[in-house]
Amino acid sequence: MSGDPGVVNAVGGVVSGSVFQAGTITGDVHFHDHRPVSGATPPAGRVPAASGLFVGRTGELDRLERLLREPGRPAVAVVHGMGGVGKSTLVARYARLHAERYGFTWWITADTPAALQAGLADLAVAVDPGTAGLPVRERVEVALRRLAGTDGWLLVLDNLTTPADADEVLTRVSTGTIVLTSRQRTGWRGTPSVAVDVLPAGDAEELLTRVVAEDWPDADVPAAARLCEELGRLPLAVEQAGAYLAQTRITPSAYLDLLARYPARVFAATAEGGDAQRTMARVWHVTFDRLADTPAPALLRQLAWYAPAGIARRLFDDEGPDTLDALGKLHAFSMIKLSAADITVHRLVQSVTRTPDPADPHRQPDLIAAALVTASGRLARHLTGHSYRDPRSWPRYTEVLPHARALLGFAPPETDSAGTLRLLNDAGSFLRDQGDYAGAIELLERCVRGSGRVLGDQDRSTLAARSNLAGAYRETGRLDRAIPMFEAVLADGERVLGPDHPDLLAVRSNLAIACTATGNLRKAVPLSEAAAARCEQVLGLDHPHTITCRSSLAACYESAGDLARAIALYEATLEQRVRILGPEHRDTLRSRAKLASAQAATGNPARAAELHRTTIAALARTLGEDHPQTLAARDELADFQRSMGKLAEAIASYEATLEVRTRTAGPVHPETLTTRMQLAAATVSAGRTGDGLAEHRKIVADCERALGGDHPTTVNGRAVLAAALRRSGDLTGAVSEYRRLLPDAERILGPDHPSTLVCRTNLAHALADAGDLTNAITLLDATAAGFERVLGPAHPSTLSARSQLASAWLTAGEVAKALALSQDVRADAVRVLGDDHPDAIGYLSELAAARERSGDVAGALRDHRAALADAERVLGADHPHTLTLRNNVANAHESAGDVAKAIPLHEALLADRIRLRGNENPDTMSTRSNLANAYLTAGRVGEAAAMAEAVTADLTRLLGPDHPDTLVARNTLARTCLRGGDPARASQLLTGVLADRRRTLGDEHPDTLVSLADLGSARLSEGDTANALTLLRRARDGFEKMLGPADPQLRALRDRIDRLTGEGS
Repeated sequence: MSGDPGVVNAVGGVVSGSVFQAGTITGDVHFHDHRPVSGATPPAGRVPAASGLFVGRTGELDRLERLLREPGRPAVAVVHGMGGVGKSTLVARYARLHAERYGFTWWITADTPAALQAGLADLAVAVDPGTAGLPVRERVEVALRRLAGTDGWLLVLDNLTTPADADEVLTRVSTGTIVLTSRQRTGWRGTPSVAVDVLPAGDAEELLTRVVAEDWPDADVPAAARLCEELGRLPLAVEQAGAYLAQTRITPSAYLDLLARYPARVFAATAEGGDAQRTMARVWHVTFDRLADTPAPALLRQLAWYAPAGIARRLFDDEGPDTLDALGKLHAFSMIKLSAADITVHRLVQSVTRTPDPADPHRQPDLIAAALVTASGRLARHLTGHSYRDPRSWPRYTEVLPHARALLGFAPPETDSAGTLRLLNDAGSFLRDQGDYAGAIELLERCVRGSGRVLGDQDRSTLAARSNLAGAYRETGRLDRAIPMFEAVLADGERVLGPDHPDLLAVRSNLAIACTATGNLRKAVPLSEAAAARCEQVLGLDHPHTITCRSSLAACYESAGDLARAIALYEATLEQRVRILGPEHRDTLRSRAKLASAQAATGNPARAAELHRTTIAALARTLGEDHPQTLAARDELADFQRSMGKLAEAIASYEATLEVRTRTAGPVHPETLTTRMQLAAATVSAGRTGDGLAEHRKIVADCERALGGDHPTTVNGRAVLAAALRRSGDLTGAVSEYRRLLPDAERILGPDHPSTLVCRTNLAHALADAGDLTNAITLLDATAAGFERVLGPAHPSTLSARSQLASAWLTAGEVAKALALSQDVRADAVRVLGDDHPDAIGYLSELAAARERSGDVAGALRDHRAALADAERVLGADHPHTLTLRNNVANAHESAGDVAKAIPLHEALLADRIRLRGNENPDTMSTRSNLANAYLTAGRVGEAAAMAEAVTADLTRLLGPDHPDTLVARNTLARTCLRGGDPARASQLLTGVLADRRRTLGDEHPDTLVSLADLGSARLSEGDTANALTLLRRARDGFEKMLGPADPQLRALRDRIDRLTGEGS
């Protein structure tokens, strides 16, 4: 017998049996290396060429061995799997490994009944050459009788088309061992089977690298894993790709690029000497031929546009029995995997199936284009009538979304049909509602372009898509795009649909919201009022659109500082939604959350906390723990806890929300980054400065890398970092960061954007802290004017800016100007916000401070007490603002010379701060330091010294030696040493404090001047009068420049110098 091409003639050697093959193997044997396999005895006879490249498949080989050796049953098994997966390779490997067990092995390529008959006829001739002249059917009978009458042989029927083709052999032969291979996975009537799937990732990579190395030994194969995944780890495809890499000397990345740009060429390509019928483009052609008269090929062309896994079967529920039959046939022929719930298609099968090839009758361009239209239309229909805002519809959207994304990734935009455009709009709107704004914008931008091309810019569907895209822009802070788009949609819509069309009522309200976000309230408020009024007129008071417009108007009032009208409208819309939609509808819950925030702003913390918690519980029940709206509500609760000084609770809340956001959206999603910022800020506030600053810096780096330097989240992250630096005492770093940030904010947001104005204010505060009051006041003056120009003179932000300007004037010694402005701010706040508004109470306390500096001690004490009484009544005794005002009252008594009243107030405050926030909270530390000063003033030097020592040690450990709070404590400790009769230690401590304050704050900062004067006092106590006078005069000169001649501290210092020198006499 002569050897057929590709078959090794290896008769002889130590094996007494024979292995024969009938004809050339046309199944999926793809050995090409003829070296002996380690551990396998070369069989005698004609066998498929062995390969040193066989990898993996241990489990499949073991299962096949167990099935064929199982006692008490025929030694028959079927190996099934899709084309190209390696069924024939596996069986050939098995035959080679167990060659000594069988007297002979006979391999028949049985892809047609005629081929099977011919293989059996050839077997008869092989065992009895005298039958060569008999007709085929008689030789088949000889072969079957010979098989049935002997044992110890292995028969392989390779690549059977259907189970029925093997019936005659299996019915008549019950001896020996028979292995069948087939693409068909069903219909084997109890014959045990071995399923062959794609290779595991590691095995696929090994196969690729070893195939390449055969012809290109020094090749470097980067991106092998990515190429194997793209090929779906199909052995045939991996081997062909490796051979192509070796022949053309290209990298896997280059191959992937070719695959993306020229898929048809790559799928049809084979290396030199390869089998053109065994390319990726041809391997499933035979299956398509067998299914050509059924709906299966058309259905597979549609499935090819979806993601490979998780294709929900209910997408096809309304398509009748033909589709069900087609799914069954595709499953039977291993072209898909079918479960009760979903469908899986190999990614390479999909890729080949959706790649047009005019030479392939199953992949004609018009067939594939039609399949795309059908596939996109099916996804769109699955969403029709199911609102993305209704949680009951979300399972449908989550089923569709991965396949929509896959389809849109495969199909170029110019192929978008009406069904694709509906799918884009619905999926984009769902993503926007779920908080995936980047994904939403990507889909909606494509939808707007396609709708304009297919339907026209003025079509109602196009207008809706443009409005949805503008909303997504607004929600990501891209107001420069959102507002012009809303305005254009409104203008086009009024011309096409009329001004009272329901679609446009929502657009008008959304435009007002966008204007509010820019701070343009003079435009936003009347626009929002008009939208609400028109909704009520056209749709009625209880229509959902009307309620939404009225809720937006309430938010607009809140932004404008008109909290009374905002809360009244929030309460009214909440009542409507409870009555119409029910207490746990998502819109009802949104109303409750907005009301909670407004109540907190008006100083009703108990009501706010109750609303926050009930809202979160309801959101978790109705939308789920991981929904963006639930997470936003949790962040709002954490913000509220932080504002109340409950830092441990706030940190725990932020951490819980961050875990969910990181898991669901990733670590660099804008919402995740914002929660990380809030958590880092709370960490700094809790005294863990180093940890907080490190996290702030990491957040900014992540923002810049993931979002870009101009993204609003990045800008906000830099602002929060600068604020943390200031709070930590790194004033040089804070000023530097703000100075870098401010020009960027002006460029990105505009010079009059509220966030830009806040950035300018914060820079001014950092400059003031660092002692640069001149530049600080210039900035604050300009910022107050900017807020007034943009928001109006009575807006809360304007009042705050004016108050901060007054405080800066006070620090700079401009007492008269500070007092006059403080009086104006307090009067305006009472008129606009009311006496009980927290801001109005705070402004009364600031007015008291100005009175104190002006010498009106009685008036100052009166206002401090009044502010405290209002805070206790409105905010509660434990509110952080109330605690601060208690500190101010104690300090006012001390300034008035009544230290006996001040000390019990400080002591009671310290006990409450420890109870509420712990002994090491920064505010607690500040109170401990104030109490030490009061003890010192009262002459209780021992108590003052002990407390000052402890506070200094704690602050140095927690905040570092250069933190402003630590420097205050170190200075207080030095004073206790001086009063306690240890001027040498006092002088040593003050020398260090003075040097650190000069380095961190500058020579002219008020705190530096205080240390300078205190060091002069210490030198005086040591007897160094000349040096003491030099230090005291320098302090005096600095205070005169900084505070003005009428300042009480300055007058006391002057009097002291005069007494020492007689200069004033």
